[in-house]
Amino acid sequence: MRFLITGGGTGGHIYPALAIAGGLRDRYPEAEIIYVGTDRGLEAELVPKAGFEFYSVPAQGLKRKLSLSNLLVLWRTAKGYQLSRALIREFGPQVVIGTGGYVCGPVVMAAVRQGVPTFIHEQNALPGLTNRLLSRFADRTAVTFVDAVKHFPPKARVILTGLPVRSEVLAADRRAARKRLAIEESDKVLLSFGGSQGARSINKALLATVQHYAFQPGIRLFHASGPKGFAEFQDDLAERGLYIEVIPNLTVAPYFYEIADLLAAADLVVCRAGASTLAEITVLGCPSILIPYPFATANHQEYNAQALVRRGAAVAVKDRELDGELLRETVVNLLSSSHKLAAFAQASREMGKPRALDNILDVVERLAAGQTR
Repeated sequence: MRFLITGGGTGGHIYPALAIAGGLRDRYPEAEIIYVGTDRGLEAELVPKAGFEFYSVPAQGLKRKLSLSNLLVLWRTAKGYQLSRALIREFGPQVVIGTGGYVCGPVVMAAVRQGVPTFIHEQNALPGLTNRLLSRFADRTAVTFVDAVKHFPPKARVILTGLPVRSEVLAADRRAARKRLAIEESDKVLLSFGGSQGARSINKALLATVQHYAFQPGIRLFHASGPKGFAEFQDDLAERGLYIEVIPNLTVAPYFYEIADLLAAADLVVCRAGASTLAEITVLGCPSILIPYPFATANHQEYNAQALVRRGAAVAVKDRELDGELLRETVVNLLSSSHKLAAFAQASREMGKPRALDNILDVVERLAAGQTR
């Protein structure tokens, strides 16, 4: 078995691609797997570290306004297409798998033109432009959110698989996690974070919530400030007469490495609305307050958040409307109502796709066997 995987630019495209690559390696230990990206993207660093053979081809996105630089983009894309054709012809993959990003365009189209089965995966509720275009030609288009289906052309062969979730999150257990974290079963737990680098707007808004719950029995607060925001968050708390080291029910860190346990232990999560984060909180059935990143491409995090809001699994607050009092009121309203939390948790769990990776691998397996219709 031979598989070619492509996806690049951002972690949102690369990590799902690596999860699929890892799943294929586990299912087919003898399979040959190569990864195609650009030498400018994060994939050039991450893929070799994950143990996969990496090839780069030129690819770049068109400017949305008329520009002479678009001529260079078209030239790079054409060159990337030709290199992809040669690589596919030499490698002979059974299936070509794309997860988004500009590089998917020339690679997947080269496979289509050579009659190689193609599979693309869209992570967000609002599909990216590349995947929307490729879905017209791909044998299968998999989505994380059912809300994404309406954004694809009618002839696209779209299936709902979910987004692969890290194995440690799938294995996380609430009772065991709380025992490891020394959290009483009766405690309410609020977990907040803004992604691996943190989010200043969330850090600022959370101060009022910390002040409200500080020293309060039966409540545990865990907040990841991000490496750059940690000192500022401490200083902002100190201005309110609060000090991290003396508040027994507050844990603040730049980054939580035990995030799987914390998610399993949480009664409520405050976070951004990236697709991977939402896949993790729904697979564990976490109620959430979502604050979409306002500068995400095409505002796709807003669409992701609304996918949960419409099903009663979350509350969404726009970043520009976020302030301390609004966040405090929203948190208190939810944490003080066991009925609301239970309803949110049930709706969240119903959206979760714990078999997402298996779903994807099953489709890829069928395509490899020639079942393209």
